[in-house]
Amino acid sequence: MCMLLGHYCLNRQALLLQYSVLNTVRPALARTLILRTEGHSRGILAGFAHINTGTDRVTQPRGTGIRHYGVRMEPGKGLIFRQLFESISSTYTYLLGDKETKEAVLIDPVLETVDRDVKLIEELGLTLKVAANTHCHADHITGTGLLKKKLYGCKSAISRLSGANADILFSEGDHITFGKHALTVRETPGHTDGCVTFVLGDQSMAFTGDALLIRGCGRTDFQQGCSKRLYESVHQKIFTLPGHCLLYPAHDYKGQTVSTVEEEKKFNPRLTKTLDEFVHIMANLNLPKPAQIDIAVPANLVCGLHEV
Repeated sequence: MCMLLGHYCLNRQALLLQYSVLNTVRPALARTLILRTEGHSRGILAGFAHINTGTDRVTQPRGTGIRHYGVRMEPGKGLIFRQLFESISSTYTYLLGDKETKEAVLIDPVLETVDRDVKLIEELGLTLKVAANTHCHADHITGTGLLKKKLYGCKSAISRLSGANADILFSEGDHITFGKHALTVRETPGHTDGCVTFVLGDQSMAFTGDALLIRGCGRTDFQQGCSKRLYESVHQKIFTLPGHCLLYPAHDYKGQTVSTVEEEKKFNPRLTKTLDEFVHIMANLNLPKPAQIDIAVPANLVCGLHEV
């Protein structure tokens, strides 16, 4: 046992040295090395590993200006996962696929990046079953309508409570299946009436839309927003997930890509407060009006059914 432990420590020291050298020259290659090497012994981490702290938080190389998309592929589970970014509205789009059946789901697609998404889906040999939105977005037009034109058989989906039209209108407890995998719908209103969080079947990943952001949350000053409902939604539907559950938001404005339930319960500067304190904070954000709201909301109310 001691010999094995010593062998592991030496290997890890060598790995860290390799990472340090490679990270100076080619950051992406360094992260790939970490994923491939450590994945066999303790599971492949979400996104790019932050080996200094052992957390699943992603740190970008300073000064590069590069936004990578995250990768989380666990051969044992047969899951394909990609995290994609749209820079104008700082929106994350998530692609999940089944390695065996090649069926896939796309969460929160953006109109301007549909061609990028279609290219990736085709390169991976996937068949897109559903393009689902976590809510009726105010800061961008959904890509579901154009995806349906480009990928035969794809259906649009959104919450029944959103007031929007789509091929599929889901409610609390519904499932979006792709191969042997499924996303369970948890209604998390407060930012809008129709906000939902999609939870992977084993509760290892959750896609929180605008309800819960990394160290923040969605605003509540328009589109049926209600601070009290949002606070209750997060505490009852998201913070009750396992602490290790990885949280993927619909947006981030600081270069962060992933968090966990445990992290947000400890460090979220708004949602760690009392309800009254939270309501006060949300009432005094004084945020500007979303730039695309006047065109985005009408288009998204006919989610995936409008002419593009």
